[in-house]
Amino acid sequence: MEQSEQAAGTARQPSVLGPDGLIARTIQEHADDLRDVRRHLHRHPELSHQEYGTTDVVVRRLSDLGLSPQRMRGTGAICDIPGSDPDLPLVALRADMDALGIPELSTVSYRSTVEGVSHACGHDVHVSAVLGAATALVRVAEAGALRRGVRLIFQPSEERHPCGALELIGQGVLEGVDSIFALHCDPGVDVGHIGLKPGPITSATDPVTIHVRGAGGHTSRPHLTQDLVYALGSIATQLPAALTRRMDPRSGVNLTWGSIHAGSAFNAIPSHGTLEGTLRCLDHDAWDRAEELLETVLADLVRPWGVEARVTHDRGVPPVSNSASSVMVLGAAVADVLGRENLDPTAQSLGGEDFAWYLEKVPGALARLGTRTPGGRTYDLHMGDLMIDERAIGIGASVLAGACVRRDLVGGP
Repeated sequence: MEQSEQAAGTARQPSVLGPDGLIARTIQEHADDLRDVRRHLHRHPELSHQEYGTTDVVVRRLSDLGLSPQRMRGTGAICDIPGSDPDLPLVALRADMDALGIPELSTVSYRSTVEGVSHACGHDVHVSAVLGAATALVRVAEAGALRRGVRLIFQPSEERHPCGALELIGQGVLEGVDSIFALHCDPGVDVGHIGLKPGPITSATDPVTIHVRGAGGHTSRPHLTQDLVYALGSIATQLPAALTRRMDPRSGVNLTWGSIHAGSAFNAIPSHGTLEGTLRCLDHDAWDRAEELLETVLADLVRPWGVEARVTHDRGVPPVSNSASSVMVLGAAVADVLGRENLDPTAQSLGGEDFAWYLEKVPGALARLGTRTPGGRTYDLHMGDLMIDERAIGIGASVLAGACVRRDLVGGP
């Protein structure tokens, strides 16, 4: 009996996977609809923790598939697609939903209608791709070819700290899950290609604020007070350099400032100022010790200037570290959809992604979804002129759906 069931499963898979399989056919049938979903979300971007309309779209689409989505506290939703073996742990797919406070600069017909807000990181594509995967997986389940159930996670607030991943994990979205997959748009990779690697693929990313205080005074008498602006300048230039000399260069430690503020008069030394930036580490161990070292080095730097300096260092996200077996699963799905020649090795980046928190709990993998039109311009994320080749939506949907089926064929998480 066991051998006959295994043989039946093996015979059934070619009709599900591959360029002519059920997954590919279903997503092709819904290609225009998925594109329209993405364009609707693109027109109506919502900032972190404000994704109410986006959640409504997700819930409505999943309900139309005959599923029973569950709204999370605030925004976001999860939904299970039952498999034929309820005793098996679930595999999860995650899509982040929020937009950025960046004005859109493109002139496409579906450009953002919300002033100062746009989907400049491609989360509208992520949501559409997971909805496409859900559409295909429902068909696979109806055909009796989905052995392991799938949990769809539509997560708010990837762009904002504290992040939405920790909120949803705290609400139990990983209960019963033993592996998880996600894609992230990469405008530096041609559409039709997927970038993937085992191990760390992003960096740890922490918000850092330094508050500096002194007595203040007249610019004609800096010797009678603390020259706070001079101290801020020293911190801004010397602290990043000092950190690189106190930590292993292979850890990729990088402290970069995004804002500096002090004073309002040209002839007055201010009494307080702030530096705000981001600390990034490629190495998890370096990330663990960075906070203490940051405080130590800062205290040494400001001592000559006589000012008080305090660090606010928030633990943002650890590096996304892909498990080797999950990379095999995702790689097999890419080979099914695009051919193995379009599975590209990729380097670890200094970007941060709160998908890392899921991987602190269960094994999984994040892949880079090519969104650049071949031969076209290379755009960048978090820029108002970002353009996405929309063929990436169906490709992402097919790869994610295929990974859920491949999860049992390739092996454990």
